[in-house]
Amino acid sequence: MAFIQFILDLGATIMMPIVVTILGLIFGQKLSKAFRSGLTVGIGFAAIFMIVGMLVSNLSPATQAMVQNWGLKLDVMDVGWPISASISFGTSIVPMVFAACFGLNIIMLALNWTKTMNVDIWNYWHFIFTGALVMYVTDSVALGVLASLICFVIIMKLADYTQPYVADFFGMPGISLPHTETVSWAPLGILIDKIIDRIPVINKIVIKPEGIQKKFGLFGEPMIMGLVLGMGIGALAGYDAAGILMLGVNMSAVMFLMPRMVRVLMEGLMPLSESARDFINKRFPGKEVFIGIDAATAIGHPSVISTGLILIPITLVLAAILPGNRVLPFTDLGLIPILMIWAVAPSRGNVFRGVITGTIFMALILLIATDLAEITTLIARDVQFPIPEGTSLISSLDEGAHLVPYIIYKIFSLFG
Repeated sequence: MAFIQFILDLGATIMMPIVVTILGLIFGQKLSKAFRSGLTVGIGFAAIFMIVGMLVSNLSPATQAMVQNWGLKLDVMDVGWPISASISFGTSIVPMVFAACFGLNIIMLALNWTKTMNVDIWNYWHFIFTGALVMYVTDSVALGVLASLICFVIIMKLADYTQPYVADFFGMPGISLPHTETVSWAPLGILIDKIIDRIPVINKIVIKPEGIQKKFGLFGEPMIMGLVLGMGIGALAGYDAAGILMLGVNMSAVMFLMPRMVRVLMEGLMPLSESARDFINKRFPGKEVFIGIDAATAIGHPSVISTGLILIPITLVLAAILPGNRVLPFTDLGLIPILMIWAVAPSRGNVFRGVITGTIFMALILLIATDLAEITTLIARDVQFPIPEGTSLISSLDEGAHLVPYIIYKIFSLFG
């Protein structure tokens, strides 16, 4: 347990260079090439997380101001994904799930049950979260571990299934995204896109950043879109002129810088992907292997960020009017752009369809987060997590986005 915690505490910016370097050596790279790739990946993740941090740190105060200005009063506090991860890592199931999922990935690769080599070890907390939910509802550690493994298998298969979108639309060949709170929504996103295809008039509406840029020139560039959307959110938050302009410029910077940071990451990952493919082809001709990484790498697409920013005020409206919702969106509002990856990808970047699909996503996410509030609060108290004073129930939008874990939890709860 202590060793696993030590590895997790290193964070992706340190852990990923080590993992990529070791894998590069295993796949026959020279030490210099493997180390360079690993370090470049670390730099890429550091840069991406820096921009994501900029996105969240600027959006969070604005969205919290929107919550206060709009007078929303709900009894389940959105405490944010870091709290959900911390609670998960505080449970006794951690070492067993880590070992079981890591071993299962190797077995699945060997038996051709998956093409994804999941190196996103930090986000194993998603599978721990699944196991923790089931362990608490059934009072069985064994069933908790089993639930984690079922979740792992489903997410690996979804990562394989969606990889063509990652390669073609996001421009990341050889990469897949086994990221539970995003890829869980891919089948629904694809289904909704097919339904929209059959709706007259609506199916002809196409709004893409590249189309806007072609039509409006400078004013259609992603950086200008970020400026406008950021200023719009600032205005809704009740900021003064300086605050509105500052948020606009910061969102413009995110839209401009994120794609460039992703390219740095890909510069490091591509040699590993190519070496893995050569290594596998020599031993198993014709077999493909994808490198599975954090879905945060996909939010650099202007359509994803644009859709996410538009969904922030929509989510607040949903929270106020959606029957059955008790979650007060707060900390995770800045995370919404990441949750929109599979609202946008099926339509190849059509922001209009992304907003429709994303609205459906967020309505379901609010309801799932509400339903998970009681057991989340129970687990938090059991692991002695300090619940904010005056808060009776906690949850998060991120928890609500864990669609596959939620379905598994509900099935196992029938036997609890």
